[in-house]
Amino acid sequence: MFHSLFIALQSVTPVPKDLPLPLPLPEWLLVVILVISFLVHILFVNLMVGGSLLTLWSQIKGLKNKEYDILAHEIATTITVNKSIAVVMGIAPLLSINVLYTVYFYSANALTGLMWIAVIPLVTVAFLLTYLHKYTWKLLENNKPVHISILAVAVIIFLFIPFIFLTNINLMLFPEKWALVKGFFSAMTLPNVFPRYFHFIFASLSITGLFLHWYMGRKNYPFDTIFPTFSRYELKKKGYSLTLVASVIQFLIGPLVLLTLPSKGLGWNLVLVIFTGAAIAIPAMWMMWKGIQGDERTIDKDFKKVLILMTITVVFMGSGRQIYRSNALEKHRELVRLKTDEFQQIKKDAIAKSKEAKAQESTANLTDAQKGENVFKQNCTACHKPDVKLVGPPVIEMASIYKGNKAGLQSWIKKPGKKRADAPQMPGFPQLKQEELDQVSEYILTIK
Repeated sequence: MFHSLFIALQSVTPVPKDLPLPLPLPEWLLVVILVISFLVHILFVNLMVGGSLLTLWSQIKGLKNKEYDILAHEIATTITVNKSIAVVMGIAPLLSINVLYTVYFYSANALTGLMWIAVIPLVTVAFLLTYLHKYTWKLLENNKPVHISILAVAVIIFLFIPFIFLTNINLMLFPEKWALVKGFFSAMTLPNVFPRYFHFIFASLSITGLFLHWYMGRKNYPFDTIFPTFSRYELKKKGYSLTLVASVIQFLIGPLVLLTLPSKGLGWNLVLVIFTGAAIAIPAMWMMWKGIQGDERTIDKDFKKVLILMTITVVFMGSGRQIYRSNALEKHRELVRLKTDEFQQIKKDAIAKSKEAKAQESTANLTDAQKGENVFKQNCTACHKPDVKLVGPPVIEMASIYKGNKAGLQSWIKKPGKKRADAPQMPGFPQLKQEELDQVSEYILTIK
């Protein structure tokens, strides 16, 4: 079935041959490492992006309300830390996806071209801008437009980098589109890129809101000495509200993400995982709503439960991405395997022909006696030695008996009789060709 599919699709879908190198770890373990390490990485990416957006929003509001400027400063102090952790935590998923999906990942890299390579300088510039923004807070205290502009440029870059990643990761799932893609801007128009991107943005805001709720609510956080007007309860409520609103928007975008996914990767396993994750998030959202509607004493009542439920939801969603990736690429990976097997067989046949040609070339210049020696070694050495008796008489004795009688020697080899009482009857060799008989008899008669 797959072979016929391979023949039908190879003309329209790129089907490269792979390098059949062994995986460094069992595939299931690499998948687990990929999912877990990616979730840890994306958590801090979400905090970095969401924190940058909140800082920019708060600093702009801080132009009229000083309290928001203080809030912006407090959130800004977390961005560079989360950024550093995001970078370090990104190594494991990057290596894992390279190993598991080498052909697909590098094909997408090549097709998105310079924009993919631009990720490194863009990340570098964005990080430098966040440090510049962080350490010029007092220096540019009286020049807020410039200070805000520094962060605004960093935010724009932070928003664009995930877009490059999503476009690239999305492209690797659809080999049938590779022949149609003409670079990054062509790849970004493929279905599902924009829905996934907006889903990511609101996930960043949702996670950052939950982080803000916890960060401002820590017992060792000197809240009262930092904020002269805001209450701790007020900011925790803002964090919960942000998480709740962003989560609701995610619920609205989620079906659009599923509907824009090509059907080749959809399956009951994916639907079950996604809807289970969404179902787990619902009670967490209800608890946040109750906390927002309640008073200061009850806002933290269910925080740990919310955190646990939202974490489980994130694990299910991350697993769903891997399931879709596996489903979407399953048939194409089988096509690649078939093409690889076909290539390996061609390679094996070519090597065998090359060896045969070399063997023929090496024997072309041999004398009949030298060729006969090879025939003798293949058929006779189990019973005969040149000058000592083994099972049968030594070769020098045969040579003396049949000296000048090559035809008689050949006749004996083809159909021998029994002449010696102390030796078993020699088996016949009717399978030898006349050319081989000529060669082996010539060899025997040259032994002295």
